[in-house]
Amino acid sequence: MYVTVSKSSLQGKLQVPGSKSHTIRAILLATLSQGKSIIDNPLLSGDGESAIEAAKAFGAKVTLLDHQLVIEGRGIPLCVPEKGIDTKNSGTTTSFVTTMATLTEGETFITGDEQIQKRPIQVLVDALRSMGSDVTIIRENSQAPPIVVKGGLHGGKVCLDGFNSQFVSSLLLCSPLARDRTEITVTNPLEKPYIQMTLDWMRRFGATVQSNEPEYTHFIVEGNQRYKSGRFAISSDWSAVAFPLVAALVSDSHLTITGLDFSDTQGDKRVVDLLSEMGADISKDTLAGTLTVSGGKKLKGGLVIDLGDIPDALPALCVASLCCDGMTTFTNLAHVRVKESDRVLVMAEELGKLGAKITIGDDHMNVYGGLPLHGGNVESHGDHRVAMALAAVALMVEGDVQVNGAGCTEVSYPNFFTSFIHSGAAIVVHEDGLTP
Repeated sequence: MYVTVSKSSLQGKLQVPGSKSHTIRAILLATLSQGKSIIDNPLLSGDGESAIEAAKAFGAKVTLLDHQLVIEGRGIPLCVPEKGIDTKNSGTTTSFVTTMATLTEGETFITGDEQIQKRPIQVLVDALRSMGSDVTIIRENSQAPPIVVKGGLHGGKVCLDGFNSQFVSSLLLCSPLARDRTEITVTNPLEKPYIQMTLDWMRRFGATVQSNEPEYTHFIVEGNQRYKSGRFAISSDWSAVAFPLVAALVSDSHLTITGLDFSDTQGDKRVVDLLSEMGADISKDTLAGTLTVSGGKKLKGGLVIDLGDIPDALPALCVASLCCDGMTTFTNLAHVRVKESDRVLVMAEELGKLGAKITIGDDHMNVYGGLPLHGGNVESHGDHRVAMALAAVALMVEGDVQVNGAGCTEVSYPNFFTSFIHSGAAIVVHEDGLTP
C-alpha cells in the first residue's frame, strides 16, 4: 500500500487508539494469571494481534467483545506452543515471550519477521541463562532470533545493560513466577518510563516488587508469587498522539485530540512539553482529557533534546524541527538506531529527499529548520513511526508526497490515514501496493 499526500490541514476532533505498550503488558499478564481478566480499549491490530496470538499459543483463551478483550488466564506452567510463536513485527512481544517461554515445561521456538530477525536479543539471552534458563540462538554467528527456549526460570542475581528497556521489562514480568528470589541490577537504564509502566502493571495484577525508583537500577522480586486476574482499561497511546499533534503544528490546522490521560506513565507525553518549549500553540484540558493545537506558525530552534527515555518520539519531533527557525539537536540516540529501522539514518535520508538538511552521528542528529521543502517519493522502510512522520510532514510540503509501504501504520495506529482524511487531510490511499 502507498499513499499520496498533498498540502492540507487538520480540523475538528480526533481520537487516537489505545496504547500499544499498555495493551501488550495487559494481555501477557492476563495470560500469566489464573482466572478471567477483562481488558477495555485494547489495541487490536499489529503488535496487539501478535500479543494475542502469543497468549493463545501459551494456552490462554482469548475472546473479543466489541472494544474489549476477555482473557481466561493459563497461569503456570504455560502450555508449550505447538507450532512455536511468530511475533511478526512486534519487538516488545518478542522480548516478553522469550522470558515467558521459560515458564513452560518444554521447548518453544520463537521467531518474527525480517526486521525482528535483525534485532539483537543476546543481552536478554545471556540474562536468562544466568537465571538458569536454556536459551539458544538458532543461526550461527547471530545475536538475533530465531531462538529456542527451554522451560526453567530459577531466579537468582542477574546484571544487564539497560540499553533496551524491553529486556528489563521482560525479566521483571516473569520474575514473580520464578522458583526463587530474583535480584536484577541494570546499568545505564534507558527508556525508564517503560520500566515504570511495567512495574505499574505488575502491581495492578497483584505482584510485589521492590525497586529503587526513579533510578531503575536495582530490583528485588520474590519468587513463587501469583498474578491475580481483574478488569483493566487501556489509555490512549501517547506515542501515537505525537503524529496528529505534529501534523497539525506544521500545517495550517486547528485540531483537538481527545481521550487523553495526563496522569498516565507513558514517557511520550513529554512530547507535548518539548513542542511547547519550541513555541508551539498547544493548550491542555486535563479534566476533559484533550489537547488543542493551532498550527502553521514558525517554531523556535536552538534546543538540545535528550531522547534517552523517549526514543520513539524522534520521527515526530524531527518533523516538528523542520518548522524551527534554527538548528535542533537530538542526543542519546544509539538505541533509536535498533528499532523497526535505523530511525536516525532513515529519517535523515527520507526527509532529505524532500529538501531537508539533516546531519547525523552515531548518537546525535542535527535538524536545520526553515528550509523550503518539495514533493517527492519517500519510503517507510516498514517502520510504522517513520510512515506516520512522513505523512505528517507532507501536509506542509509544496507538492505531492508519495509514501511507499504505508500499510505498516496498522502496527500501532489502526486507520491512521482514515482518521487524517476525516479531519480534512488531502490523502489518497492506494491499496494495490503498486507505485505509478
